[in-house]
Amino acid sequence: MSENRVVQGRMVTAEALAELIEGEPVMEAESISEADRDCPECGGDVLSVGYMPSVTEFVVGQKCQDCAWSETDRD
Repeated sequence: MSENRVVQGRMVTAEALAELIEGEPVMEAESISEADRDCPECGGDVLSVGYMPSVTEFVVGQKCQDCAWSETDRD
């Protein structure tokens, strides 16, 4: 079970964090981890989560804990 984290003032699970990044529900998500970077928009802490938006795709997404910035490792 993944550890909950505070993102933009609310507690989220790994699945909820992946959904914030993806913009829609995901099939499965791994544990949340700290990314080794600061947010390029506000300088806040960035979290990372690996997830499966579909059966055939695995994505690693990053999301700022303080603002709406996020990105994925998709090309």
